[in-house]
Amino acid sequence: MLKAGLISGAVMFLFVLLGASIVSPLCALCVPLFTGLGAGYLTGVFEKNILTTVQRGAYAGAIAGGLGIVGQMIASVINAAVMQDPNNQLNQVLGLPAADPVTVWLSQLGVACCVGLVNVGLTAALGAGGGAIWNNTAGKSLPPSDMNPI
Repeated sequence: MLKAGLISGAVMFLFVLLGASIVSPLCALCVPLFTGLGAGYLTGVFEKNILTTVQRGAYAGAIAGGLGIVGQMIASVINAAVMQDPNNQLNQVLGLPAADPVTVWLSQLGVACCVGLVNVGLTAALGAGGGAIWNNTAGKSLPPSDMNPI
């Protein structure tokens, strides 16, 4: 579970950092689809226990989402530093006055925190789904376990 979460989390960290700092912080919302399913499936590959794959896949997804929050916050600091210059703000295109630095920092960090928390939930839910996919595909080919649920 931990190994799968860290592998998927490293991928999520990289994609969220690049997507949120280069394109838009909202681009980070598409990353949990791949990393969550990957974390759940990798949990099944590493653990090979059909009884707990779904639950541990959700935990691995939450670990990956936690690393995604770190990437999201670093990207928001980069974006806020770039947007300090009023010439880099989109407000002037719309005919609005430039935002002051405090507003830029608060909005960047606030959006990053909200999007990061949504990513943790999505990645955990999709991690459980990835574990279920592993159970229905590769997990069916395993011999029955000697462990009986209590």
